[in-house]
Amino acid sequence: MIAAMLLAGAGEARAEETRVVVRVLSKGAKFVGTSMGGARVLVRDDVTGELLAEGVTRGGTGDTERIMRAEMPHHAAVATDQAASFTATLDLEAPRRIRVEAHGPLGLPESMGGVSSTQWVVPGKHIEQGDAWLLTLPGLAVDLVEPRISSGHAADRPLTVRAHVAMMCGCPLTPGGLWDADAFEVKVRVQREGELVVERALEYAGTASRFEANLEGLKPGTYEALVYAYQPANGNTGVDRTTFTIR
Repeated sequence: MIAAMLLAGAGEARAEETRVVVRVLSKGAKFVGTSMGGARVLVRDDVTGELLAEGVTRGGTGDTERIMRAEMPHHAAVATDQAASFTATLDLEAPRRIRVEAHGPLGLPESMGGVSSTQWVVPGKHIEQGDAWLLTLPGLAVDLVEPRISSGHAADRPLTVRAHVAMMCGCPLTPGGLWDADAFEVKVRVQREGELVVERALEYAGTASRFEANLEGLKPGTYEALVYAYQPANGNTGVDRTTFTIR
């Protein structure tokens, strides 16, 4: 009887707690964390699509020297304990192929991007050391500050377009800086009834990450303004848009 019970118990798979630490790194910059609203993380079974865990990355953007300046071996971790992360605690009875998705930064919905990756996870074999499960999020964070949505402007006065452009982690752009403002293309496209009226470059405005341009000669009517930022070195791109009226 005892032997039979032992044999029966041996065939039952027991769930093991398995920790998976997920970090989201802004492409060409630092970690996406609390300062930008974090990135939403979804952990799924890649075969069934079952949602196993979800949460938001919290913490700092990481060690600038370690991430951006140090000449690290290819296999060396760039994350430190303070770098933003989300920890999923999974109860696994058997190895499962897991897909992790991240979407962010949550603080700038218009600029949000997404990234995912898939790998096998074995019960009790935690993914938490070094960079753990690292996702690299492409894109740029663009916030169109002026003109404000649906605001009215006099036709006989210049319209100022101002935008805040940063890396997805919130890291600022400055001329000659670690993220060189001169290495980014920032432009505004103004359309009316679906037709492009003007396209103009926004210039660095003397404050970190701030770009602006003045537009003149717009006739009365309703317009859509779209500001995009583009980083030729790696293809990072971000967009924000608004509508406004000229009276």
